[in-house]
Amino acid sequence: MAKILVTGGLGFIGSHTVVELINAGYEPVIIDDLSNSQHKILGQLSKIVGFKPVFYQFDLCDKQKLIHFAKSEPDITGIIHFAAFKAVGESVQNPLKYYNNNLTSLLNLLSVYSGESVDFVFSSSCTVYGQPDELPVTENAPVKPAQSPYGNTKQIAEEILKDAVTSGDAKKVISLRYFNPVGAHDSALIGELPIGVPQNLVPFITQSAIGKREKITVFGNDYNTRDGSCVRDYIHVVDLAKAHVSALKLMESNTFAGYDVFNLGTGNGNTVLEIIFAFERATGIKLNYEIGPRRSGDVEKVWGDVTKSEKQLHWKARLGIDIMMSSAWEWEKYLAENPL
Repeated sequence: MAKILVTGGLGFIGSHTVVELINAGYEPVIIDDLSNSQHKILGQLSKIVGFKPVFYQFDLCDKQKLIHFAKSEPDITGIIHFAAFKAVGESVQNPLKYYNNNLTSLLNLLSVYSGESVDFVFSSSCTVYGQPDELPVTENAPVKPAQSPYGNTKQIAEEILKDAVTSGDAKKVISLRYFNPVGAHDSALIGELPIGVPQNLVPFITQSAIGKREKITVFGNDYNTRDGSCVRDYIHVVDLAKAHVSALKLMESNTFAGYDVFNLGTGNGNTVLEIIFAFERATGIKLNYEIGPRRSGDVEKVWGDVTKSEKQLHWKARLGIDIMMSSAWEWEKYLAENPL
């Protein structure tokens, strides 16, 4: 059974990926510093998979602790690197926090595992495209200047990984460029768990629906889109998690070598207002929202061409908007009755 290190494995995407790794016969080992997650998620995972995955709590920016970990877990065959700060707005306000955390953690991982035959899956983002010239955006689209420090950390990280493969410090690396993950596991035992005020749309919607937030602010209605609000490619987190298993399997085959990137999305774009209306349709709950000014760092519209992922990863997003919204709502209701 291949042992896979999952950094940030108690976070939103990480926890769902741990479940899918176990379902696929892998043995995940989690590192998480709990800066944007909770230890109780480990217990939630055990309810889903029947046992508690191996867990280490420390900050990947502490290189000595990572070195100690590597010695205590010498059989790691793959790494899925989620651990990073991810809020666009916060990164604009506090860029050094993002550059330090997101890049130092990656550099430490590459340094500690330098030259070893460890498959590496990197959690990248469609933010590397900036505002694309053509839509849907393909993996070959020119990388534009990042719209936020968060997006810039993903661009820089991809450059670091390509250079690491060229130099031989890393053997096989796949960067998965996510679009907008939403939803929750169908058990309603894990989902997006923002610390403090949510930075992403869907948890703000669900918290508003349940009464935690007074109203939702739509940042801008004067963009060049169908209804004036920003367009994103929303993808169910379970579909996204399964793509990481597909990436590992591709690297385990003899057909892959070096470095490559893949878009992970549905291939369709929805506006912010369309997501609000989809939630209302899926749950029967009327939301309180208002139109506010544009938010610094936001891209007007982006959605992905996922042809390459379908052909080479043999992966395709299968869960639609209604399931994304209803599963997110079931998770929010679970939290209201079972606070973590």
